[in-house]
Amino acid sequence: MTSSASAAIIVALDFSTGPQALTLADQLAGSGCAVKVGKELFTREGPAICAALQQRGLRVFLDLKFHDIPNTVAAACRAAAELGVWMVNVHASGGREMLVAARAALEAYATRPLLVAVTVLTSLDQAALAEVGIAVQPADQVARLAQLTLAAGLDGVVCSPQEIALVKALCGPRFLAVTPGVRPAGSASDDQQRVATPRSARAAGADYLVIGRPITRAADPLRTLVEITAEVAETPARSV
Repeated sequence: MTSSASAAIIVALDFSTGPQALTLADQLAGSGCAVKVGKELFTREGPAICAALQQRGLRVFLDLKFHDIPNTVAAACRAAAELGVWMVNVHASGGREMLVAARAALEAYATRPLLVAVTVLTSLDQAALAEVGIAVQPADQVARLAQLTLAAGLDGVVCSPQEIALVKALCGPRFLAVTPGVRPAGSASDDQQRVATPRSARAAGADYLVIGRPITRAADPLRTLVEITAEVAETPARSV
């Protein structure tokens, strides 16, 4: 099933234990998709979970959203690179100096992870942003942070499906858009506020689609992945 469409899908392994994650990983191995390791799974299982997933031939997106002083974030990015992960992320709201430090920390590696910055979490809407003193629409904040991330030299951003076209228009087609909040038609939105279907996210220009519960909680996760891959394959990415 390996294809450019399957390579564009990142399955979020939002499980509480390693055995749960690896049971699903065994089903997905050979599919061509990547997998995302987040805070809960990494905190419980540590670097060993990344090694176990890589042993199964799966690319690992280490989704720890580093956000700290520049030196600390740079050290964390180096540690991620030494784990051999395929992608790692930081929070764009950490500021220019932090972003530049993160990028510089990875320059010494011949094969380095892709480095992307989180703009506005898909769980946040305008009211939630206002509560923390950001008195703009989510799209305006995404635009500001995406341009800052581009200027700092990172590979792309994490943004909701609703902002993909905006990011591509502002930052160019080679600037990656990694998109959570992707839900097949008829799926529950869960705790996501700004969502889209795989077809519409891909059509808007998404490079990578992060999909969790619609696949991980499916009765047949691999079949669901195959169906989503077919939908993505039928939908050419938007050119800018």
